[in-house]
Amino acid sequence: MSRVRELRALHTAVHAGGRPLVLPGPWDAASARVFEEAGFPALATPSAGIAAALGHEDGHTPADEMFAAVARIVRAVSVPVTADLEGGYGLAPEELVERVLESGAVGLNLEDSDRTGGLRDPEAHAERLAAVRAAAGPALFLNARIDTYLRGGGSVDEAAARARRYRAAGADCVFPILAPAADLPRLRAAGVEGPLNFLARPGDPDFAELGRLGATRITFGQGLLLRTLAGVRELADGLLRA
Repeated sequence: MSRVRELRALHTAVHAGGRPLVLPGPWDAASARVFEEAGFPALATPSAGIAAALGHEDGHTPADEMFAAVARIVRAVSVPVTADLEGGYGLAPEELVERVLESGAVGLNLEDSDRTGGLRDPEAHAERLAAVRAAAGPALFLNARIDTYLRGGGSVDEAAARARRYRAAGADCVFPILAPAADLPRLRAAGVEGPLNFLARPGDPDFAELGRLGATRITFGQGLLLRTLAGVRELADGLLRA
């Protein structure tokens, strides 16, 4: 409970007007240790990054492998870890919460895409979020990912409506993935309150500006892994030329 309180406090401090909470996404224990040693106060695992590290396509990691990878990351560091668990792997809310707690993570992402790649009905997804919140109580930080932008040019109004519904269901934070930075003030104006997660990509404004626009926390998906792999490729090319 101390770690989840710590994670909530980090979000609360930011939402009160501080710099956005920057959460690097480790894909294994070694990368997690590097980020902790650099001074980051919490970490957020990316499902796509872990999938790549385990040799799976994004969205095709077996649940047991994902939870095992998260557990290894948690054991490697002393800071709070929140885990991207895609759509929850078809687990009932009580079982999902139990497995997250067993992994040692103190938070989770749940997305509103369905298994066919479409969007879940927002009311039904809100009911699932509420059930997860009821099963977890205060023991987990719940981040509700909103996939309207990802699934085909979602509007600010649609994303904001889902965000308000998910917050009412008990989500601590909402995450309209792939929302452009310019839409952050518009989401706030449309009634999106509380912590707001932004996916940072090359070319986006700096973190301070993202905070001024309305972001509370910054994550990267698999972006940091891809940048690391680019460095590995450069190293490999150098070895071939040596």
